[in-house]
Amino acid sequence: MGVYNRAPLEVERGQGVRLWSTDGTEYLDCVSGISTNALGHAHPKLVQAVKDQAEKLWHVSNIFKIPGQDALADALCAKSFADVVFFTNSGTEAVECALKTARKFHSANGQPERIDIYGFDGSFHGRTYGAINAAANPSYTEGFGPKMEGFHQLKWGDKDALTAAFENPTTAAIILEPVQGEGGCRATPEEELRWMREMADKHGVLIIFDEVQCGMGRTGKLWAHEWAGMTPDIMAVAKALGGGFPIGACLSTAEAAKGMTVGAHGSTFGGNPLAMAVGQAAFDEVSSDAVIANVNEVAGYLKQQLHGLAERFPDVIVEVRGKGLLVGVKLVPNNREFMGWARDEARLLVAGGGDNLVRILPPLNITLEEAREAVEKFETACEFARTKLSA
Repeated sequence: MGVYNRAPLEVERGQGVRLWSTDGTEYLDCVSGISTNALGHAHPKLVQAVKDQAEKLWHVSNIFKIPGQDALADALCAKSFADVVFFTNSGTEAVECALKTARKFHSANGQPERIDIYGFDGSFHGRTYGAINAAANPSYTEGFGPKMEGFHQLKWGDKDALTAAFENPTTAAIILEPVQGEGGCRATPEEELRWMREMADKHGVLIIFDEVQCGMGRTGKLWAHEWAGMTPDIMAVAKALGGGFPIGACLSTAEAAKGMTVGAHGSTFGGNPLAMAVGQAAFDEVSSDAVIANVNEVAGYLKQQLHGLAERFPDVIVEVRGKGLLVGVKLVPNNREFMGWARDEARLLVAGGGDNLVRILPPLNITLEEAREAVEKFETACEFARTKLSA
């Protein structure tokens, strides 16, 4: 179906932070499958995990016990707030599970009327019906029938409206990305996240974090909410969890998941042995001290260099945003045009984003030398943009 506005680039192979097109052109990949290839392309540990597991077992269905699920769930719980995990194939499925878990919690507590879920403008939670209604972006909901009952959108940063949502007796949950990805790389202030935790506890509301893009080390901590020193009740993760292999997970406290009893939810492929093997290898690597330390070192360098470029190119760059290696650069020229200029003139691949941003999302194990190369290529794109704008 014609649903993708694809770039005129046919990719053939990748290695680390580099991609090669079918005509042999080499690119520096700072899209990383949209924050998914957290260890770059063809990481040897992930390749070996696929090979080893592929020779043993791919799929058996969740009617049987899958040891890899227990192992990866234990690892995720050991390094998070969670007590239980449900495995999915994607981020939007993890979000869907989170939404169902929140409503089922209140139903199990004898309050089935508590169905209202509040999201924020600029958010992106995936493409299932529940996810598009939670984010309520008109461009994703238009033409798909009436809005689903119980989903509401708040303006990002409107504390009065958020307070009213917490106080609403039929509120089930608040869902947000601690650092928005698609919507403009906006980070919710840490003090506000802590306040939200207090309000949620006071009013019996659950907090759902969507860390599909901002989690798994991307911001410089394993989970983005760790910067605020608080935790959610439920969290959706995916993307980097498989290092490029399709996998997602819904993490929850045992209390929040109390309604998710036998038969309440399920998945044919979720948690399959092949995904679990790759997910375990990816999580072990991404959650290591060495990778997290590298994110912070490279992020500090990139932030400094990009602010320098913003001072030199005020006619091109409006603002540098984001956290860690989830970097957003708000532009004067159209962001889609700039992405093309970066690709064609500098052989640099960057992602788009809301609020006329481009996102720089390199692998978490990118070296400082490769980061310098990325900055040089971004500067080349800025110089070309200046020429186009002045013309």
